[in-house]
Amino acid sequence: MLPAPLKKQLASSLQNGFVLKRSVFQQCLELYPIDEWDLMMQKINKLNRFVKKNNDFIRRFTAGVKVVEIDALGRLLVPKDLVSFSGIAKDVVFSSAVNIVEIWDKDLYEKSISGEDMDFADLAEEVMGNINDDDNGIS
Repeated sequence: MLPAPLKKQLASSLQNGFVLKRSVFQQCLELYPIDEWDLMMQKINKLNRFVKKNNDFIRRFTAGVKVVEIDALGRLLVPKDLVSFSGIAKDVVFSSAVNIVEIWDKDLYEKSISGEDMDFADLAEEVMGNINDDDNGIS
């Protein structure tokens, strides 16, 4: 069951449906509104399939992809193979990830954000430190 505020945020996408897939980097699921998925597939379709790495990437990226809908009550049926991949056991976390929603087992989510395996300040500086989109010097 999606939380009501999340369902409200996704209201414009409810009629078109969603794509649910395995995450590339984490043991979670990614929920793409169809419009976002179409944009991603436009990028993927530009890859040359005669380059083995590209072909391998496409196969792995699209493995387990399912088209899903959220019903009128806000329920999302997660196929068993994706539940198994994500390790979802009991409690679920829906985490906004800019243009998609990550779906996590609560314990795995808490572990992933605990910071035990990285210093978030160092990560933030490395990822965002060189971005300066504004003329005023403030990112």
